[in-house]
Amino acid sequence: MESGERTLITLFEEIVNRFPHRVAITAGDQELRYRELDRRANAVARRLRESGTTDEAPVALFLPRGAELAVGLLGVLKAGAAYVPLDPDHPGDRITWTLKDTGASHVVTVPGYADLFAGSGVLPVLVGMDAEAEAPSLRGGPPGAEDLAYVIHTSGSTGLPKGVEIEHRHVVRLFDVTHPWFGFDEHDVWALFHSIAFDFSVWEFWGALLFGGRLVIMPKPVARSPRALHELLRVQGVTVLNQTASAFARLAAADDGAERPLTALRVVVFGGERLDVGRLRGWIARHGDAHPRLVNMYGITEATVHASHRPITAADLDAPGVSPIGFPLPDLVFHVLDEDGRPVAEGVAGELYLSGAGVARGYLGRTELTKERFVELADPTGGACRAYRTGDRVLALPDGDHVYLGRTDDQVKIRGYRVEPGEVEAVLLRAPEVSAAVVLAHSYGEDDVRLIAHVVSDEDPSVLAPRLGQLAAGLLPEHMRPSAYLVRTGLPLTPNGKVDKARMPAPTAETISAPVAEPDGTSAELTDTERRIALIWQAVLEVPRVGRDTDFFDLGGTSLSLLRMFQQVNSEFGTGLDITVLIEAASVAELAQRVEAARAVSPSAP
Repeated sequence: MESGERTLITLFEEIVNRFPHRVAITAGDQELRYRELDRRANAVARRLRESGTTDEAPVALFLPRGAELAVGLLGVLKAGAAYVPLDPDHPGDRITWTLKDTGASHVVTVPGYADLFAGSGVLPVLVGMDAEAEAPSLRGGPPGAEDLAYVIHTSGSTGLPKGVEIEHRHVVRLFDVTHPWFGFDEHDVWALFHSIAFDFSVWEFWGALLFGGRLVIMPKPVARSPRALHELLRVQGVTVLNQTASAFARLAAADDGAERPLTALRVVVFGGERLDVGRLRGWIARHGDAHPRLVNMYGITEATVHASHRPITAADLDAPGVSPIGFPLPDLVFHVLDEDGRPVAEGVAGELYLSGAGVARGYLGRTELTKERFVELADPTGGACRAYRTGDRVLALPDGDHVYLGRTDDQVKIRGYRVEPGEVEAVLLRAPEVSAAVVLAHSYGEDDVRLIAHVVSDEDPSVLAPRLGQLAAGLLPEHMRPSAYLVRTGLPLTPNGKVDKARMPAPTAETISAPVAEPDGTSAELTDTERRIALIWQAVLEVPRVGRDTDFFDLGGTSLSLLRMFQQVNSEFGTGLDITVLIEAASVAELAQRVEAARAVSPSAP
């Protein structure tokens, strides 16, 4: 088959024919072999086409993290449509907005979720996990290489998310050009660690299924517990792991205290956020840099997940604080330009533009924004090329390597997700009591970046801040919610009347007016043990109040702050808890249960 004709579905079906009886999906106690997965996806495709889905139509996915997720995703593509991933953990208003933005008329879901779409005008199409999946697919014809495969939304500076349009060929060539480096095959076991609404999942999903490998779908509680994740990776024999730098730091802390090593792991791919190579010193000291191999891959949704490749070795530890991103993929070109759009001189930092085969079609329904971000550049041959303006600052080194320096605008990364502060500010301005809002990212240490909202209001801070927390919890995904609110009577301005962000320092526990409310807006009564643990967390994390069910790491906890918390909890209660217990018990309530159990064994503990 000519390369231009290959699609994700044609390649997947070739794998089904080669490895019909190999396990394709592991999700808890569920296993699906390739032939069975294909048949069940065919049934979804048939139901979609019979219910009126047309070629390239956007079809929403609203599915739990189980085998149904793989069946539904494949079914949408087999129907010739494009999938629009919805995360069930996102607020309802955001899900409703995404459906409206894409114009999706169908949503692939499970019976337990179908009622959520009653009266929405969106038709639920149910994923079947039974024998009816024997039916062949029904479609007007296989999708073409230039047909839309998915639309994933990223944060938008105007206050609204924007949907990035990616075609089949964009994903296919990603694996064509990276395969020589990694040698993925049917023996690999991949972990689906990330949300299906985060484009890192595209690499994880197809990295397994385009080569006959096995995809292990990680339950969310496991993904949030480094110790549980470490154990599941070991038990499942995962060979390819994909992590943001902050998530890997937590896993590395769990690995340091683990009794059994991850012997099957052969490669760790970093992406989604800045990687400080110095943070890998402990891991490399234990494992070396050859097994598993460590690879940093800078990427962006608009260039189809990954845009560069950079092996990380022990030699890189001599330059802590540096984030090398390496060389562009073979079918991409890096253009480092100054503010006037001209190539910078050697050794001078500039903004990165990307051109080549991975660049997205554009933003769905956002013609002007597409023109603004996807621009025409002169290429090295004297012609013109279409390039994506990333907004990232990089430095090209003499040997062709590149170093990531940061952003040219206010965009930040929180746990690998792109966050435009303007989108968060737009939500806060919905509150009638707020006349102005500025959201800034503050770093409180390694792997600890938090959003802090500065709002202008005459309202009592103790009343307003929890109210804003509830507003954010109802409209924004977890990673976009501010960690704290600072209520002010005004904002500092520069001489030309703009907000002077340099004069807005990071708030401390003493200056923050109030914490974010719990997602349901309630605050359960704390037991004595929970109260004492919460006070320790407040001191360690520098936050004024902690909810009983709030995750330690969601509050900005890192491996270093975890160690401090570990020492203080054992000192406070006279217990001898192992640090792996603290990693697994990530909320005040869970940790209090572990402490009480330890104190029951040793009643003399304070």
